[in-house]
Amino acid sequence: MAVPDYQSIMYPLLELFKDGNEHTLQEAYIYLADYFNLTAEDKEEVLPSGKQFVYHNRIGWARTYLKKAGLIKSVKRATFVITDRGQKLLNDPNVTEINQVYLMKYKEFREFKNKKQTENKGVLDTYDKRDLTPQELLDQGYKEIQQQISDEILDRVKGCTPEFFEKLVVELLVAMGYGGSIEDAGKAIGKSGDEGIDGIIKEDVLGLDMIYVQAKRWGNVVGRPEIQKFAGSLEGQRARKGVFITTSDFTQGAKEYVNLIEKKIILINGNDLAGYMFKYNIGVSKITEYILKKLDIDYFEE
Repeated sequence: MAVPDYQSIMYPLLELFKDGNEHTLQEAYIYLADYFNLTAEDKEEVLPSGKQFVYHNRIGWARTYLKKAGLIKSVKRATFVITDRGQKLLNDPNVTEINQVYLMKYKEFREFKNKKQTENKGVLDTYDKRDLTPQELLDQGYKEIQQQISDEILDRVKGCTPEFFEKLVVELLVAMGYGGSIEDAGKAIGKSGDEGIDGIIKEDVLGLDMIYVQAKRWGNVVGRPEIQKFAGSLEGQRARKGVFITTSDFTQGAKEYVNLIEKKIILINGNDLAGYMFKYNIGVSKITEYILKKLDIDYFEE
C-alpha cells in the first residue's frame, strides 16, 4: 500500500506506546512500516527535496501532533513515553482514530495551532483547504513547520548544559550582528551562576556603543523586581542598553516597567529566543529551498 497520511498514522503510533515503556523514533519507523505493510518501494519514497523519506516525515508530524496534544511526552532525545491522557484515549472504545479535528479538544493543541475555539461547537472550525490558493497553502505550511521546529528548539535549549547555553547565546548574538566576532563575544560573556550568564558586548563591530547582556535558563517567569535589578546593573556596567534573555517568559509588570525607564532594555522570552535561532540558523540546518517565480510580462512585450 501507499504511505498513509500523517493523520492515519497518529492512532497506531499512540498504540505503540500503550505498554507504558519508552520507545524511540527508530522503533516507530519499524513498527509502523510493518503495521501498514509498507513495501520496500514505499519506504524508499522521498520528499521532493530528496533529503528525507516520506514515511519518516509523516511519522514525525504524527509524533509532533501527539506530543502537542499532551498524549505523549519526550523523555530524552528521540525517545517518548505515553501520558495518562494518552492512555485514557486508548482505553476509550469510542475512539478508533485520531485526526486534527479530534486533537482540537485539547487546549495545548489549540494553542499550538493558534486558533480560537468557537463558543457553540465542541471543536474548532477549520478552514477548507480547497478555499486556499497554492501560494496560501505554501505560506501556511511554512509557518506551521517554523512553529513546530521553534518548539523543538526551545525544548532542547531548556535541557542543554550551562556551558552549551552560553555558547548558544554568544553565537546567536554574533549572528544577529552584535558582539563583533565569536572570539570577542565569547570573552565578553561568561558564566555568572544561577543558571545564567552575563557580560558586555559591542553593539557593532567597532564597539561604538556597548550592550549589557543577561541570559537566564530559568523555568520560572521573570518578574519586575528582576528586571529592575538588571536595569540598575547597567550603571555599574557603563552601558545604556541591555538585553535580558530567558527560556521562560516575563510578567506583564516586567514588560510595562521597561517602557517606563530611560534606559533601553529588550526582553527576549523563550519563544522569541527560539524564533531568532530559527531565523539566524542557530541550531537548525537547511533541508531544501523553494524559489517562487511569476511571469515576467515585460519580457513578452514586442
